[in-house]
Amino acid sequence: MTITDTGRRRPRIVVVGTGFAGFHCLRTLQRRLPDAELVAVNPADYMLYVPLLPEVAGGTLEPRRVAVPLRTELRGTRTVLGHVTGIDLTRKCVTAVDVEGRRRDIEWDRLVIASGSVTRLLSIPGVAEHAKGFKTIAESIYLRDHVLRQIDLAELASNLRERTERTTFVVVGAGYTGTELAAQGKELTRQAKRDARWVLLDMADRVLPNLSPRLSGPAKRVLEKRGVEVRLGQSVSEVTDTCVRLTDGTEIPTRTVVWCVGVRPDPLVEPLELPTTQGRLNTDEFLTVPSHPDVFAAGDVAAVPDLTRPGEITPMTAQHAQRQGRVAGINVAASLGAGERKRYKHKDLGFVVDLAGTQAVADPLHVPLRGWPAKVVTRGYHLAAMPANRLRVAFDWIADLLTRRQVVHFGLVPAEGVSLADADRARGQDNEHEKTGGQARWSSSATR
Repeated sequence: MTITDTGRRRPRIVVVGTGFAGFHCLRTLQRRLPDAELVAVNPADYMLYVPLLPEVAGGTLEPRRVAVPLRTELRGTRTVLGHVTGIDLTRKCVTAVDVEGRRRDIEWDRLVIASGSVTRLLSIPGVAEHAKGFKTIAESIYLRDHVLRQIDLAELASNLRERTERTTFVVVGAGYTGTELAAQGKELTRQAKRDARWVLLDMADRVLPNLSPRLSGPAKRVLEKRGVEVRLGQSVSEVTDTCVRLTDGTEIPTRTVVWCVGVRPDPLVEPLELPTTQGRLNTDEFLTVPSHPDVFAAGDVAAVPDLTRPGEITPMTAQHAQRQGRVAGINVAASLGAGERKRYKHKDLGFVVDLAGTQAVADPLHVPLRGWPAKVVTRGYHLAAMPANRLRVAFDWIADLLTRRQVVHFGLVPAEGVSLADADRARGQDNEHEKTGGQARWSSSATR
């Protein structure tokens, strides 16, 4: 705890991660515990609104539109820019490595683990080295620039093989992100007035396998009508710098493979040796970690019991993460004497999938929609769900309806750091800094 000027003891609450769960937990705590010391540990000074990343890659939205600034939206929270590399439950301390490689220990009275998930990397030859990730703003900006650069370079290609490689773009994974990315990418190259082949691959027997077949079918028809090649029931056997080989022996010439095969829980919780389910930290219905009443978990990293489906845990969706963050904030405050605890119970309200242009599919309250009605619902949902930037996003959408997209590439994001191997290497460097870097202690004697 910290000591105020009046001699009162102020509890310190540390929240690891400022995604959907962490952000909404902190926002709730600011209202319920105005005198508490709130500390967020995150590598960036913004909350990323991940569902709109495909629109950044497609050139519909400017990158800052999907970045919710912490310094203006969470004014009562101190942000530590860095990665948490270790959690000591006995000492009630987290170890963080900041963006300059310096190590610091941060003590806590309450801890909320909301570090989210990382890209699921399968043991397929060449994937780590040649496939591109798609979880960050930098990766979405790079992909947009890369696509436009490739179709420009294709005009200078000395042979048909090279031209084909440069104008073929393969998206692996036909879930929400992959389907939206393929749709946005195809629209981007169409507006750039260049012929390009877009291929969407998945082992499942339909696109959007987690949605109702009543939505999967219309989505697939929209993609195919636009010229996206949808290949289902197939997987990748190898990726090289100039092609993708499939399990059926087919070879697709390409220099662009985007990996959207899903995510896995942040491995930060593995060394804790606490009970997990599918790699996610077990909690009770109050989001408390068993045997550790001062520790809470929410979002993708937490295995929260799904009270609407007894015996199962909640799926890894933004919808659940956002609501779990709020409940975690309520229960952390209750553990410090402010209010009553609340059980987490939420039934999915349906899902929305934007297919670029005037097309979308959605099932609000499980009523299937397509076309313009779905488009209106989809954009209305995102505007309602975004904590900030709503007006700017709406202006960009209106501009996209009335004008052509600005199909230019600046090359601001280098290729280094975008591959899946680079992302894993960066996480490994953070751990190395934790072992060898300088150390500062942020103890209970610190003042705010």
